[in-house]
Amino acid sequence: MSVATQSIIAYCRAGYEVDTGNELTAIATERELYGFPVFKAGEGYVRFQFHSAEDAAKFVNDVPVQETIFPRQLFLLLGEVQLEDKSDRIGPLLDSLNEQAPDRCGTLWVEYPDTDDGKTLAKLCRKLAVPLRQALRAKDYLSRKEQLNLPALHLFFTSGEHYFIGLSQAKRRSPFENGICRLKFPPKAPSRSTLKLEEALLTMLTAGQREAICRPGARAVDLGACPGGWTYQLVSRDMHVEAVDNGKMADDLMATGLVDYRAEDGFKYRPQMGHVELLVCDMIEKPDRVAVLMANWLTRNWATHAIFNLKLPMKRRYETVRTAIDAVGSQLASANINARMVIRHLYHNRDEVTVAVIREN
Repeated sequence: MSVATQSIIAYCRAGYEVDTGNELTAIATERELYGFPVFKAGEGYVRFQFHSAEDAAKFVNDVPVQETIFPRQLFLLLGEVQLEDKSDRIGPLLDSLNEQAPDRCGTLWVEYPDTDDGKTLAKLCRKLAVPLRQALRAKDYLSRKEQLNLPALHLFFTSGEHYFIGLSQAKRRSPFENGICRLKFPPKAPSRSTLKLEEALLTMLTAGQREAICRPGARAVDLGACPGGWTYQLVSRDMHVEAVDNGKMADDLMATGLVDYRAEDGFKYRPQMGHVELLVCDMIEKPDRVAVLMANWLTRNWATHAIFNLKLPMKRRYETVRTAIDAVGSQLASANINARMVIRHLYHNRDEVTVAVIREN
């Protein structure tokens, strides 16, 4: 076991290691916490090496994963184990924790990267979870019952012979194992894109915000709606939706009586009653162009809140997102609009990020 308490581990989608590393570098630098990312393309995680253990701990204690874009989960790296004897996977863990002497944890997550190679470890991780919990409770490293308000202990397997050991804080970590919010596809939804908006509503809004914004009878606009994957989520919450697109909407959605279909250009459309509670948009357009459109709707008070996707280029994805988001933030500030922005590369996204702009005044 090698001790590496000057590092953090960030899970991400395979292929987004560069973007995750760039973002972590930018966030750390803003806080005057200095270090550098270490990764291999396609591995599905980034190890960020700080110059001091204090900087690493401060980063994970100060930065909620929900306030980042590309990381799915963040934890402080306590150490790593390279197994010499695969017949004993528990002993080396207990030995390493004896060296670290961490506070009692409230839950254990045995995890793996979201890659083709990583998924082959799923069975092993499930098999190990129960005996690991029993061994940790016997040593009083883990509470007898799961307590999500306490730190979580992470074992992150990168192969059958190697795993990282880490610690995350309750209000800073993702609440999902592997940092993944898994959803079941609704059989009546017209496209799988519906899962993007469902994940956004469940993970980027608070329960109070969902209740206030997605209330029955509230009005929404869906730009680039067809065939209706995002409209489906709004209609299922009994919202009235102006669905704007030149394509065809699903017949089942039209039969609800809650959809007003408009075969118009999304960049020229204006809400029929002058204002809606929520604007959603998943158009395949350049991110800067979509960002300007969303900012216009918000600053002209055509919509109170907005949830939209920004399609990403092949390179400089983090920089592209930041440029677009900074433009939105600048326009909102000029209009004296106080809004909270959450930007996330969701599990059900591919080459796009989802942005939620929730007005607070």
